[in-house]
Amino acid sequence: MRIDIPEQKKLVYEMAIPIRWGDMDAMGHVNNAVYFRYFETIRIEWLHKLGMPLSPEGEGFVIVNAFCNFIRQIEYPGNLRARQFIGAVGRSSFDTFVTLERDDEPGVLFATGGATTVWLDFPAKKTLPLPDWLRAILT
Repeated sequence: MRIDIPEQKKLVYEMAIPIRWGDMDAMGHVNNAVYFRYFETIRIEWLHKLGMPLSPEGEGFVIVNAFCNFIRQIEYPGNLRARQFIGAVGRSSFDTFVTLERDDEPGVLFATGGATTVWLDFPAKKTLPLPDWLRAILT
């Protein structure tokens, strides 16, 4: 099953991610689990760019689902161009999407993926409405 990224989305962050030798598996290409690490890397870098502290003592978001479409094998060496997009924004959640291309093959998608994230009060373990400052960035 392939999950398509919606056409209506907002680019919020872009970065280069090096492909490491250790990312590959015995088959000579990047292991499937590493793609989710790439998605996590751009998500966390984006949060740092926003100045959002990551602490289990306060508020923040958690991922409630995630997916990846493996389009082409990624192999070492090289760099990936990762782009993070925001899709639908709800009361306490928003959808994120990521595309991965190789820097040496611009415009050629190697993977797409995404996640639904929910804003949470970590100590209380309850969802909260998205803060106004974050909603302004997302919409």
